[in-house]
Formats: sequence, structure tokens, C-alpha cells
Amino acid sequence: MNCPSFFAEAPRLRVRDPLAAFLGASEDGILDYGYEDAVRLAGHSCPAVAGAYLMVVNGLSYLYDEALPERGGIELFMRGACDEGTTGVVASIATLLTGAAAETGFHGIGPARRFARRGLLRFGADIDGVMALRRRDTGAGVVVDIDTGAVPHAAEMAAVMPGAVSGEADAAGLTSFAVLWQDRVRRMLVEHADDPKLIHLYEWEPDDAAATLA
Repeated sequence: MNCPSFFAEAPRLRVRDPLAAFLGASEDGILDYGYEDAVRLAGHSCPAVAGAYLMVVNGLSYLYDEALPERGGIELFMRGACDEGTTGVVASIATLLTGAAAETGFHGIGPARRFARRGLLRFGADIDGVMALRRRDTGAGVVVDIDTGAVPHAAEMAAVMPGAVSGEADAAGLTSFAVLWQDRVRRMLVEHADDPKLIHLYEWEPDDAAATLA
């Protein structure tokens, strides 16, 4: 994939997936993810995709500190409904990185349903953020929110976006739009990757009501 060079500068995520280890998909189940993986999944690079990637990376760092996060060992709660705004896109990125899936997820192996991922993703959760992550082993949780306004488009975007969106821009206008669009993504991923003004993290101790559908 011929990606913008800044993709390689974005934070990377290393996890351990017990299912990958069990099936021999990778040595010790270690999996490495980068922003380019999120782009491949979504098919595009935008502030929503970048924000989803950063929310998960920062949320897992909060929950696991220096330890490797366990892919498949995390429950994922989305505040929005699955068809609300960008919730579905954000959730798909979170599923990629955490393994947590809804009804279509892996059902597990054997009578005990070992390594099951199905049902670990829930929509419409009663939380004060875009998403929440909870460790299945310790119960520790974190609510993650984002304010993309903390990293606005460059001022020049105001002159080129209307033509690009309406389909009236010429080739030069479209090129300018794409460059400015990705510049905002670059600043989010490279200059503000762990900026608390962009990504907000809140310790979460959910009760049974908070961890169910609203």
C-alpha cells in the first residue's frame, strides 16, 4: 500500500492474542498493529479512523501500562448505536485491535467456547464517552472520549473543501483538499497522539447497569 509517509510515525500497538498462539498464527501470539492496518480495514484515512485508533491505543495503555494487552481479553462498550454516525466505523477499528466483537464474532473452540470473542462488543452503553474498555481478568475499566476540535483543519481548508465535497473542484483543488485532509490526520497521530486535550481517559468502575445496553 502506497501510504503517506507519516503513517509510519504513528504509535504502534503490540498485543498478545491467546487464540493466535493456540493456532500457531504467530510466535507466542504476539501481534503488531499500525495505523495502516486501520486504514486497510476502513478503506480510508480520516479523523474518525485516526481518532478510533488513538482512543484504543491510549485506552489499552491506561489499562495495561507496560504489560502487553491481551487481545480477546477486553470488553468493548460503545455509547452510540451501531448505525449512529461514525459509531460503526469506530467500533470496527476497535474490534480489529482488541478482538472484541458483536454477534458476528468468533464463537470459541470446544464445549467451553475457549477464546470466544462473540458478545464482547456492545452498543448503546450508558457511558460518558465514545467508548469504554474493560479487562476481563481484573475488571479494570476506562472510559475514552475524544475532542477532534483540539486538532482543527488548517485555515486553508475552508477555501477548498466546498468545491471538493460538491464535486466541482478541479484536479488542483482536489489535490489541495487531500493534502490538507491528511495533514490534519498527521497532526492527530504524530503531534497529538497522547495529548489529553484530544484523547480523554477516565477511570471506570462500571456497575451492572452501566455495563449493559442503555
